[in-house]
Amino acid sequence: MKFSRRAERIDPFYVMEVAKAAQAMAHKVAGSSRPMIFLNIGEPDFTAPPLVQEAAARAVRDGATQYTQSLGYEPLRERISGWYQQRFGVNVPARRIVVTAGASAALHLACLALIEAGDEVLMPDPSYPCNRHFVSAAEGNAVLIPTTAAERYQLSAEKVQAAWNSKTRGVLLASPSNPTGTSIAPGELRRIHGVVQERGGVTMIDEIYLGLSYEKAFGQTALAIDDSVISINSFSKYFNMTGWRLGWMVVPDAMVPVVERLTQNLFICASTVSQLAAMACFEPESIAEYERRRTEFKARRDYFIPELQALGLAVPVMPDGAFYAWADCTNACEKLGVQGSWDFAYEVMRRAHVAVTPGRDFGTFDPQRFVRLSTAHSMAQLQESVARLRGLLG
Repeated sequence: MKFSRRAERIDPFYVMEVAKAAQAMAHKVAGSSRPMIFLNIGEPDFTAPPLVQEAAARAVRDGATQYTQSLGYEPLRERISGWYQQRFGVNVPARRIVVTAGASAALHLACLALIEAGDEVLMPDPSYPCNRHFVSAAEGNAVLIPTTAAERYQLSAEKVQAAWNSKTRGVLLASPSNPTGTSIAPGELRRIHGVVQERGGVTMIDEIYLGLSYEKAFGQTALAIDDSVISINSFSKYFNMTGWRLGWMVVPDAMVPVVERLTQNLFICASTVSQLAAMACFEPESIAEYERRRTEFKARRDYFIPELQALGLAVPVMPDGAFYAWADCTNACEKLGVQGSWDFAYEVMRRAHVAVTPGRDFGTFDPQRFVRLSTAHSMAQLQESVARLRGLLG
């Protein structure tokens, strides 16, 4: 069978490949005193809070399962608009909000709407692999620009300006970022957007971890800059609805009918049950619970990062959001006698029964030096992971 060049351009998602290996090994140690601890997947251990679950059950019970408009359930779009106003003090009209089948669908729609074959989109290295694959699926080319700890592993206006050429269409950023948990300083983001605007390009920003920000200097939506910024968001992370597959995007007014036409043909609409359930995310009781959980995520970060540092797994930049640690495993590799993060991940999985993600997925600039660990797990699991790693690494 012959497959398209487009399909062949998409690299494997190594996060999931490692996850499969971890699951296979977990079956072998099932029932042992040291079951596998999965620090490799970025999925909150919290589920949707009670009001959200009740709203979903009510929708099913009442038969409210028909299609919604392709742009999304209008009252939900209004709720999201109100959240931006209440949380960030930013006016985002509901007419510019498109509810999607997860943030993945939003990124797919944005790339299809904006990228022509051969267009280049600038992205930081390291960055989330699927984001560059959305660019590739639209027949564009993701250009990964190496970043440093001094830059918080984010692009700068100077680097964007230096990399821009006649093929460049724009930038695709993430703040807070997966895998580093770092955000772009608001002033730098404005400067980047200024460079992009001067050249007639587009600024797309993945803000799916925006609600999980822990530092006052960050945690601000890029939509505060102007109406031309395209923001991608999700109900998966802060709102703890991963498997519900629900997200949204905020686009300029002129882009709304284009995205609507694409959505009508490619997705029809996002899940109606998920949309009706998500209405309850914005109730005061739910927001209070989400904020309690955000405090718990911060406590996990504050415990886990210093412990990694003490084990010789250096985290060059303290994450200010999300639930990841981007750790340099160079010294740990030397202790274990292995070459690079890929072998290190499998050695830790085999000997300590702790699953971590090697850096291969996230870019081409020194990926063998880094592993990503997720703190989206209970404090007890993180403490047990530290104990096992300490036993392994001394």
